[in-house]
Amino acid sequence: MTYKGIIFDFNGVLLWDSHLHEQAWAEFARQVRDEPFTVEEMRVQMHGRSNHAILEYLTGQTLDYTAAHKLGQQKEAIYRQMCLDLGDGFQLSPSAVSLLDWLVAHDVPHTIATASEAINLAFFVQHLNLARWFKVDKIIFDDGTMPNKPAPDIYLNAAAALGLAPAECIVVEDSYSGIQAAHAAGIGYIIALGPAPSHVKLRTLAGVKQTVVHLGEVQTAVLFPS
Repeated sequence: MTYKGIIFDFNGVLLWDSHLHEQAWAEFARQVRDEPFTVEEMRVQMHGRSNHAILEYLTGQTLDYTAAHKLGQQKEAIYRQMCLDLGDGFQLSPSAVSLLDWLVAHDVPHTIATASEAINLAFFVQHLNLARWFKVDKIIFDDGTMPNKPAPDIYLNAAAALGLAPAECIVVEDSYSGIQAAHAAGIGYIIALGPAPSHVKLRTLAGVKQTVVHLGEVQTAVLFPS
């Protein structure tokens, strides 16, 4: 199979910020319920899911878009300040820049499919200079119109934005729900990214063809031969 494009999840793949989201959600959870947001809860209920879904879980309520958006912005303001507090440490994940430079130089179609909302996407575009590598109007984000991962919609839309069939695309994901979404979308090749101890579990997930610790292990010349 010849693959023609690549789609990146953002948080946890291009930006290693899971610890910041966990800290921000933990702080926010203390404001809305008496119980702490446990590590296991975060793994199952947070990573790869939209703010709307997480907020409904934390509050135990069905929230309309307006209510979820208002609550979510409180948490995201905490998160963005944590990012800025890192100073020069707020940067893309290891080897991301070299990989993205290679994709641009070789004219490989690529985009982002993220559960982030518009305000965070704008923050990332501004502070991480994403327009250097990505056509911002082709980035797929949580605009409130799609079901959450593990539904396939976000990856179906990302493939369509590239003008490709899902089977022609590679996806790089770090979350279980994201991998499930990519597989359900019919993505041709799924790369699961995570620390080495997680690879045994990641390899058991349907659709996963490769596991990597960081983006420098993505074999671009093999996946996209000249």
